[in-house]
Amino acid sequence: MAGKPKLYYFDGRGKMESIRWLLAAAGVEFEEEFLETREQYEKLLQGGSLLFQQVPLVEIDGMKMVQTRAILSYIAAKYNLYGKDLKERALIDMYVGGTDDLMGFILMFPFLSAEDKEKQRAVIVEKATSRYFPAYEKVLKDHGQDFLVGNNFSWADVHLLEAILMVEEKKSDVLSGFPQLQAFKARISSIPTIKKFLQPGSQRKPVPDDKYVETVRRVLRMYYNIKAN
Repeated sequence: MAGKPKLYYFDGRGKMESIRWLLAAAGVEFEEEFLETREQYEKLLQGGSLLFQQVPLVEIDGMKMVQTRAILSYIAAKYNLYGKDLKERALIDMYVGGTDDLMGFILMFPFLSAEDKEKQRAVIVEKATSRYFPAYEKVLKDHGQDFLVGNNFSWADVHLLEAILMVEEKKSDVLSGFPQLQAFKARISSIPTIKKFLQPGSQRKPVPDDKYVETVRRVLRMYYNIKAN
C-alpha cells in the first residue's frame, strides 16, 4: 500500500498551495516537509530530486514529481477530478489555465515593496473583475449547472474557488457584481472535503507574511527586487 503523498516546499502558499487544495478536495491526507534552510534545498538538488532545480516537489506513487501543472494534472486524473472524456478535460484545462493567469498576478504580491503592493492590488482587482470573473460568471449562467464542467465537481471548481478567496483577500466585496460566482462560492465551500480544508487547523496556509518572504529569499538566494506587473 502506497504511503501518503509528501510535499516539499516552504511553510507558505506559493506554487504548492494549489496542490494542497486539490489533494484536500480529493480527501487525500498528505505529509509536508518545510524548507527552512539553504542546506535542505541543496540536499534535494544534490540528491537529484529536483529535475529542473525547482520546487514544488511531491513524492507520490513512487514518483518524485516536479512542475506544478504536471503534479496537479496527475492528482486530478488519479482522483476523478479531471472530467469524464477528452472534451471535458480540455474545458477543465482551459478554465484552470485562465485561473492560473489570474493567480499569477497574486503569486509574487508578498515580495513587492509597500508602494508596489498598492499598485498591484489595483491590478489584481481590475483583472479579476474585467476579464476573469465575467468569463466564469457567463459560463455558469449559460449552462445553468452547479459546476463549471459536466455538472460534476472537478479540478476547475477547486482552482476557481481558491482564486476567488485569494482575490477577496485583496478586496472583500469583489464578487458583489457576480451573483453566479457568489452562489458558486457557497456551493463549493460547502462540499465536505473543501469545508474541512477551510476550517482552522487544516494544512491550508495563511496569507504570506514577512517571515515567509524572508525564508523564501534566503533559501533560494533571491537577492533581487520584484516589481509590480
